[in-house]
Amino acid sequence: MSQIAHIASAIFKKGAHERRIIVGIAGPPASGKSTTAAALVDLLPQGSAIVVPMDGFHFDDSVLTSRGLQQRKGAPETFDFSGFAHLLRRIRSGEPDIAIPIFDRGMEISRAGAAIVDAEKRFILVEGNYLLLSEEPWSALADFFDLTVFLNVEREQLERRLIERWRAHGRSDADGQAWVDMNDMPNVDRVIRNRRAADLTI
Repeated sequence: MSQIAHIASAIFKKGAHERRIIVGIAGPPASGKSTTAAALVDLLPQGSAIVVPMDGFHFDDSVLTSRGLQQRKGAPETFDFSGFAHLLRRIRSGEPDIAIPIFDRGMEISRAGAAIVDAEKRFILVEGNYLLLSEEPWSALADFFDLTVFLNVEREQLERRLIERWRAHGRSDADGQAWVDMNDMPNVDRVIRNRRAADLTI
């Protein structure tokens, strides 16, 4: 059984007698959270699972600029934590038809109400860098998750993936490397250094 299939089995068993369970999929930038979450949706019963990305709660660039945080984009303080926690609270309560935002990487902007968590969704797969961060206020997220997964990827591989990501978005190798060194890798190190233990690590 593959690691992804093992996680899908654990999720299914965990939710066998529950109306809805919330799974937190955490890991550093470029660790494969979105890919893992999408694969899990395909392995769980059709129509029963949905991915809720933390990235939908990025502050807009205009807000980051006004707060002097543009050069720290992607760090914990550049997300709307309160809005994200409120969404998880609504999901936890079992509320039906909850609109969620999705971050559009092509446009570098969050699109409000881009997907709906409806009453048929039993398995809520929340993915994001900081779901297991031990720092306040992020540590409070622990109460929302029934099961947590951490994606453990070697630092050198993460750096290569991040450089390739920026190349795919049109940045030169030099610009991409500079951004990775200044911004992305500090975020990687913060996730690795300040994380709580997960139920499952792959």
